[in-house]
Amino acid sequence: MDDFVHLPRRLYAGNPCYVPDLEQDVRDTFDPRKNAGLEFSEIQAFVAYDEAGRPVGRIAGIINHHANEKWNAKNVRFGFIEFTDDLQVSAALLDAAAAWGRERGMDTIVGPMGIFDFDKEGMLVEDFDRLGSSIAIYNPPYYPRHLEALGFVKEVDWVHARVAVPKEIPPRYARTAALAQEMFGLKVHALTEEDLKKRDYGHKVFRLLNEAFAPLYGYSELQDRQIDEYLQRYVPLLDFRMVPLVENAEGELVGVAITLPSLSEALRKSGGRMLPLGWFHLLRALKWKRADTADLYLVGVRPDYQGMGVNALFFTHLIPIYNQLGFKYAETGPQLEDNVKELGQWAPLHPELVKRRRCYKKTL
Repeated sequence: MDDFVHLPRRLYAGNPCYVPDLEQDVRDTFDPRKNAGLEFSEIQAFVAYDEAGRPVGRIAGIINHHANEKWNAKNVRFGFIEFTDDLQVSAALLDAAAAWGRERGMDTIVGPMGIFDFDKEGMLVEDFDRLGSSIAIYNPPYYPRHLEALGFVKEVDWVHARVAVPKEIPPRYARTAALAQEMFGLKVHALTEEDLKKRDYGHKVFRLLNEAFAPLYGYSELQDRQIDEYLQRYVPLLDFRMVPLVENAEGELVGVAITLPSLSEALRKSGGRMLPLGWFHLLRALKWKRADTADLYLVGVRPDYQGMGVNALFFTHLIPIYNQLGFKYAETGPQLEDNVKELGQWAPLHPELVKRRRCYKKTL
């Protein structure tokens, strides 16, 4: 496991765009005591070595039984894939994951994907010269060439929407937000400690995300223990001003946007390790010296309220906050390229669609 965890340090040494995972998070992925997703998933790590015994590649085979049942599939996923520019190495890794899946009755290999949809997914196929994200995969240009040479084909693509933060709220958002408030009784406010402690909004947020994301590719619903793990891990990172909630006239939660300052540079400085000073770089990026970009981690709207102005309410809340906090840009996480409704909401901000990434598949 040390070789598995440490390999990216050598592969990406000197690469100014690579953003490392926290190494402890990688280890925890394989620990059933710390990863509730393993209650319904299987995972197996593999490491490739050269003749001198040096690690030259890694991969994890993953079977999410809940997702396979939901989508009537027999998929083995591959994730955490890294390799030197040697087709024998990438072939050996993918063959190992495929054989492991085939032994368990799977008939297709897909990836890169994680156990769950909030894990990093999708191999970068464009914009290799852009700084990576703390919530998405970065890889060199030769990775997709290897996959295609080995017979893998496109399953789905994701893109990120990147926008310049305007000084004023665009009129279209202002009008739509006003109508949403007047016609549907919707109201927006920032997350509060009271929401979390007295109104159980931590669990309500993730249950809403389960509803909103249910139709998306490969999604399987979060279970209660997973929700508890996410809350424990991420709530301490939040600046509540950057987490708008939308409620209806009855006080029900119908929308949430979870955003944070970009942690890309902080993670680069940490080298993926919290000690000795990684914690300081992350805390500094969150509290004192923020990046010029805000990352939109998750945006979810209850299905029966989609198209009713909830996203406009998010923007009317966030744009003044972003200006107050000094953000010049905002960038989403991966958005499915065919999710026209989701991508269309950015139109008034003239988005740049960047960092296209791909899930590949191959029949076993």
